[in-house]
Amino acid sequence: MTDATHPFDALMEITARPPVVFVRGAGSYLWDDSRKRYLDFVQGWAVNALGHSPPAVAEALAAQANRLLTPSPAFYNEPSLKLAKALVANSCFDQVFFANSGAEANEGAIKLARKFGSLYKNGAYEIISFVGGFHGRTLATMSASGKKAFEPLFEPKVTGFPKAQLNDLDSVKRLISNKTVAVMLEPIQGEAGVWPATDQFLRELRALTKERGLLLIVDEIQTGMGRTGKLFHYEHAGIEPDIMTLGKGIGGGVPLAALLATDYASCFEHGDQGGTFNGNPLMCAAGLAVLEYVAKPEFLKAVTDAGLFLESELQKLSARHGLGEVRGRGLLLALDLKLPIGASIVAEAFADGVLINSPQPDALRFMPALNVTHEEISLMIDCLDAILVKAGAARRVA
Repeated sequence: MTDATHPFDALMEITARPPVVFVRGAGSYLWDDSRKRYLDFVQGWAVNALGHSPPAVAEALAAQANRLLTPSPAFYNEPSLKLAKALVANSCFDQVFFANSGAEANEGAIKLARKFGSLYKNGAYEIISFVGGFHGRTLATMSASGKKAFEPLFEPKVTGFPKAQLNDLDSVKRLISNKTVAVMLEPIQGEAGVWPATDQFLRELRALTKERGLLLIVDEIQTGMGRTGKLFHYEHAGIEPDIMTLGKGIGGGVPLAALLATDYASCFEHGDQGGTFNGNPLMCAAGLAVLEYVAKPEFLKAVTDAGLFLESELQKLSARHGLGEVRGRGLLLALDLKLPIGASIVAEAFADGVLINSPQPDALRFMPALNVTHEEISLMIDCLDAILVKAGAARRVA
């Protein structure tokens, strides 16, 4: 047994964490164990759709915890039925399978597509994914991802995921063969630095997959649940995919994810898919509270308005400091720094009580609560502005 002499030693070291412990959250703010307050523009990587500890989610969890935690996935429960029905009613899909994480939902999507290939396409199993894509940390979802850092890890990987280039339809066409069953992509590649698929590319991709008899899978783990100003990002392009995955924001802070499919693509048989905690009433009660809040047209309009304000303020900041473009949509945006200074800016902002994210060395990513205020956006911009002023002065001296 390890003699843990430091309070952090009992946790496996899997990422660099600052030496603070967060103890409370409300809306756009977090407090650590020294009572320091932080303005949070990461929100658990786009997880806390309604901010930290939103009353709607807290009340739904408390009420459900007093009724039923889980009867086992071998039985129906009321919250999962209600949430599944609401997701179907608000999307182009017909059936839902609940999971505990985005990676698990994407793993389910891969299995569903391969089952479809075995039944209807002479055993076709390859799923075309994209360079820069990120679909999770299971072996299959790492294999489907186009993240360079994953390439040497945990070999041998799962085969069957040829990589195309985002927004390049010809690169997709070149990879299609009689082994191909589906194409899988994020509408916006978040981990790669917030690189969007264009609406035109999504429309052309949908037309191509239909023409070739392939399934189209959209990974909306990060873009779904109102993040881009519509409930689901695919709506911007006016397309209807065959399969969609949701995670992060659907639980509003609790571990919940979903695999959605049309009747055409749904082909699991008994025993093909399952999971001990999948669709448990506690998590589904939280998801239902989030969906009822986020699906309101006035709420989605407010997300769009906040996103446009954040985008405009970031563009002004970029112009003042000679930085690059602002990418993304709604409240999933990135600022191109042109230089590999992202980590240092994140560290300085943390010291100043503002949480931001640098998914790539030369980019900052912004994923605030969907109900973030213009005032909170302005406070974050002021913090970044001051940091960039200091960084510019330091470069001039150097």
